[in-house]
Amino acid sequence: MATAPISLVTGASHAMPEKPLVPLAVDVDGTLLRGDLLAEQALAFLRGNPLRIVLLLVWLVGGRAALKRKLAERVELDAEALPINEELVAFIEAERAKGREVHIATASDAMAAAALARRFTFVDGLIASDGVSNLKGETKAAALRARFPGGFAYAGDSSADLPVWRAAQESVVVGASASTLKAAEAIRPPLAVLPRPKAGLKTVLKAARVHQWAKNALVFVPMVLGGEALDPNTWGVVAVGFVLLGILASSTYALNDLWDLNDDRRHWSKRERAFASGRLPIAAGLIAAPLGIAVALIGGALISWSVFAALSAYLVVTLAYSFRLKRVAVLDVFTLAALFTLRLVIGVALAGVPGSPWLLVFSMFIFASLSFAKRHTEMARVAQSGATKASGRGYVAADVPFLICMGTATGMSAVLVMVLYIFNEAFPAGMYQSPQALWVFPCVLFLWLGRVWVLSGRDELHDDPVAFAVRDRASIALGGIMGLAFLAAVAPVGRFW
Repeated sequence: MATAPISLVTGASHAMPEKPLVPLAVDVDGTLLRGDLLAEQALAFLRGNPLRIVLLLVWLVGGRAALKRKLAERVELDAEALPINEELVAFIEAERAKGREVHIATASDAMAAAALARRFTFVDGLIASDGVSNLKGETKAAALRARFPGGFAYAGDSSADLPVWRAAQESVVVGASASTLKAAEAIRPPLAVLPRPKAGLKTVLKAARVHQWAKNALVFVPMVLGGEALDPNTWGVVAVGFVLLGILASSTYALNDLWDLNDDRRHWSKRERAFASGRLPIAAGLIAAPLGIAVALIGGALISWSVFAALSAYLVVTLAYSFRLKRVAVLDVFTLAALFTLRLVIGVALAGVPGSPWLLVFSMFIFASLSFAKRHTEMARVAQSGATKASGRGYVAADVPFLICMGTATGMSAVLVMVLYIFNEAFPAGMYQSPQALWVFPCVLFLWLGRVWVLSGRDELHDDPVAFAVRDRASIALGGIMGLAFLAAVAPVGRFW
């Protein structure tokens, strides 16, 4: 077979042990790499144009080896940014220091594997798929026996590696399932067992950003303001809609994280996200995200077509933001504000109440201000790092003063809209028993936005101001005051005074 090893000269000197050690062959996918090179390349290929999925299916007809070669010829991965198994690297370096040769043996295409191999100084050679033969299982075992007739050690992770462990003289088991580990131990006691960090429920929930579901509580606002807060049936419908919107939002977050994989790996905090760090496989996200979207839209259609339309609009705008608009300065913030406002629109459709233009305009201004705060925090840290531009954003470090101006301006505009609402609608309409209590709202809003922007200017604000608000004690206290003021406004006169 045409899988001649590619020699990578390292220039390192070896201290010869008393007894020569057999070469160590190391798998890539799920072993040296916390991820899969084929999935990384396929995702990068689709990122250029999602319609290319048709090409992937056509290439797959020719076999996995042919598919891998086609992708390797068209996609240049940033090997330095790929998440690696640090524990295995430390083990390999220790074995290298003992005088053991280290070779990469992978089913990934040789072109892609060679790019990854150059990242390390300990690699002596490479055996990989060549576009014709897929170097996996028995095929890999045969290739390693031919390459190392004197014997070899092998580090792998999956049940597909069992034939290779049988052919090897020594085994290293990396991140394997319990059943695979048991089967590997039945062949021989492993030289080393390196467990994979568990991706439990906490990891999944964090990837789904369930904490961001707090934003979706906006769907309850139209029900309350529309006078349906005492109707248990309305509460039930809106609660179901809240869950459906959460599933839809989590699915789009997963797609966004997959789309921004390279940018996130260069970000000071986003590099720890589940997909960027390799704790969750890319394939899992590619399956879960479309499934979640389907569940949310079907559920919305079962409630009403207006709910389905509102959820669909949210999906379209979110995907447009993730794929393109987030890279356009100012338009990205407008889109984020629109997404928050769409949550209110979904709430209107769920509760079946008339929409309030005042509420929607107010929403656009206040969430634009908070989105500018998020961008200001990001760009301030970019400036502190000495860089001039944030990867995947339409801003440069010099935009920091502009972001402060736009953020405070839109924030104060939200306060003004609130004042105008109280003057022009709340008092004349007679909707409230004690409308005077509503004056607490613009006062508290002014104080809270002022706090947000002071902390943002001091670089003490979390990346996401909404996430900051639900954890910040002062923000929670101010929110409580607003809640009491609303109760005082809607309650009969004298009940609270």
